[in-house]
Amino acid sequence: MKILGIETSCDETGVAVYDSKKNIILTEQIYTQASKHAEYGGVVPELASRDHIPKLLPLISMGFKEANLSSEDIDGIAYTSGPGLRGPLLTGAALARALSLGWNKPCVGINHMEAHLLVNLLEDPAPSFPFLTLLISGGHCLLIKATDVGKYEILGQTRDDAVGEAFDKVAKLIGLSYPGGPEIEKMAKEGNPFEYDLPRPMINRDHLDFSFSGLKTAVYYLVKEQKSINREFIANISASFQDAVTETLVKKCSKALVNNDLKQLVVGGGVAANQFIRDTFKRELIGVDLFFPKLERCTDNGAMVAVAGSYRIQQSNLESSIKIRPRWDLSEI
Repeated sequence: MKILGIETSCDETGVAVYDSKKNIILTEQIYTQASKHAEYGGVVPELASRDHIPKLLPLISMGFKEANLSSEDIDGIAYTSGPGLRGPLLTGAALARALSLGWNKPCVGINHMEAHLLVNLLEDPAPSFPFLTLLISGGHCLLIKATDVGKYEILGQTRDDAVGEAFDKVAKLIGLSYPGGPEIEKMAKEGNPFEYDLPRPMINRDHLDFSFSGLKTAVYYLVKEQKSINREFIANISASFQDAVTETLVKKCSKALVNNDLKQLVVGGGVAANQFIRDTFKRELIGVDLFFPKLERCTDNGAMVAVAGSYRIQQSNLESSIKIRPRWDLSEI
C-alpha cells in the first residue's frame, strides 16, 4: 500500500509517499517558512496558511517525478487534521479531500502527535509495543504509554509552556533569533551549564507533568539584572537553561519507565533534534532501549503523516468530508 501524506499543521509544508509493504519512504519533500516568520519572532497563522497554498501541489509533483510515481500508484491519502493552527490545517485538508475525490482514493485525517509517535516504526531497529514516548515540540510536551497503534495513555504533559515554546521565549529574552531551539543549542556549546543555578520544575513531585514557565521566568530575572548582555552571558545562560530542561526531561522519563515497567523510550518532536538532549539521554538512561527519529523527521514532515495514515486506512478509518481539529488530545483517538 502506497500512502501520500500531507502535513500543514503549522509552518512546514511536508509531503511524502510511504510504501507500507516495504516499510520505506519512496519520496519526501519539505518546505519550511521559518525565515519568513523570524522577523515576527514566531509563527503568524495567516501568513502560514497563505504560504502553504502555492507550495503543496508543486511539492507533490516534484515528489512523484522523483520517485517515478503517478496518481494511479497511490492507494490512499492522509493529512494532518489536528492538533495545529486552524488555517494551515484547512489548506492541507482541503487539498487532500480534493485529490481524494479527483483520484477516487480513500482519505483519512491524522492526529499530528500520533504521527510523531509512529514515525519511529520506520527505523531499523524499530521499537516494539509497549513503549514509552516523549513528544517534545514547539506546542507540546507529552509522556505517553503506547501499547498498540491507537492505544495511548497520557502519563504526563506540560501545565503551561511546551519545551520548544520555552526555548523560543528564552531565546527572545537573550536576543537570539527565531526559531530559538537551534540558536540556544549553538550558543550553549560555548557556555558553562553550571554558571546559573536554574530551577528543575516538578522533578521531585509524584506526578509526571511538566512545567517550564517558572524556568523561563528565572531566566527573565537574570536577564533583567544583567548590565551587559554580552556573548559570554548569552552562552552561559543558554547552556544553563538547556541543562535544566534536559535534566527535567530525563528525570521524568526515568520515573515513568520505572513506574510502568517499560524498557523502551521513543523520543520525538522538533526538540528531539537537540544533540545535547540526545547525548544526555543516552548517557543517563542505562539499560533503556532508546529510539530517536532521523533529524529530518524530528520537525513536522509528510513522512510521519503517511506512516500513520497507512495504519488508519488499513483499519478503514476513512472520511467523506473535510475534518480538522485544532485541539485534538491524543487520548481522544
